[in-house]
Amino acid sequence: MITAAVKITAGFILDLLLGDPQRFPHPVRLIGSMIIFLEKHLRRRYFQRFAGVILVAGVLFTVYPLTGFISELSWALEVFIIYTVFAVRSLSSEAMKIYVSLVSGDIDKARKQVSFLVSRDTDGMERGEIIRAAVETVTENMVDGVISPMFYLFVGGAPLGMAYKAANTIDSMIGYKNEKYILFGWCGARLDDLLNFIPARITGFILIPAAALFTGGSLRGAYRILMLHRYNHSSPNSGHPEAAAAGALGIRLGGPVSYFGVLHEKPYIGESCRELEPEDIKKAVILLHAVSVAGLILGWLTVIVCSCLIK
Repeated sequence: MITAAVKITAGFILDLLLGDPQRFPHPVRLIGSMIIFLEKHLRRRYFQRFAGVILVAGVLFTVYPLTGFISELSWALEVFIIYTVFAVRSLSSEAMKIYVSLVSGDIDKARKQVSFLVSRDTDGMERGEIIRAAVETVTENMVDGVISPMFYLFVGGAPLGMAYKAANTIDSMIGYKNEKYILFGWCGARLDDLLNFIPARITGFILIPAAALFTGGSLRGAYRILMLHRYNHSSPNSGHPEAAAAGALGIRLGGPVSYFGVLHEKPYIGESCRELEPEDIKKAVILLHAVSVAGLILGWLTVIVCSCLIK
């Protein structure tokens, strides 16, 4: 158990130092190619919902044993796989690019940069909308980019961690509630909700002390808004980190969002009506790193306690 925790820590540190690998085959990109291939061939042969179930099963039952096999080949390969499961460095880097553009007054550049992170319409975004989109993306991805992978890595090592990443990739590619994917992507979307259920709640509660310690945020505000607004989101999980962050930073997230030219009215998360500032992006990135380290420490403590109990 201790050896596994050391490997997870090594992979986490590599992600902080290097970010997503650019010159090596990224497992998630390979998984994405597999999803595209299966979607192309399964859609034509089966009912949409059943085809989606086959796609999910095919991807997961390929990724899990293959990752296990590769991990057995060498310690270094297993650490590399673990490293590619995390997304702390890449997420924080992209968010800080938006921060720098806004501080320098280049709103057009900020719009373009935020378009790489969100699926909502960005062409006509005002300054506050750009900040809100960036903060929401950072806080949401604390779950599926950090705490959920870490949770499954500690539970089942590299194979389970990569299987989680595969499920999350399926959801990000086909888990949409539109005419094209409402049936085909149903299984992938529900599985992703299920897998993130516990990690999302862990993230929400880790955010409370993290915000108070590292951003000067309100401990009481974070807890209160988390309890009040955690379900003010279409996702059963994303609202937890968003609500805790909104309460801690004294900001309001959520609200109207435009997708493909159609305005969607969403509930607000948070109660403050102050204008969002670029510094809120910076604080969200600080929270991302604080939550990541806290999650790693929590994982280590769990391993140590379990090792003592086994002895």
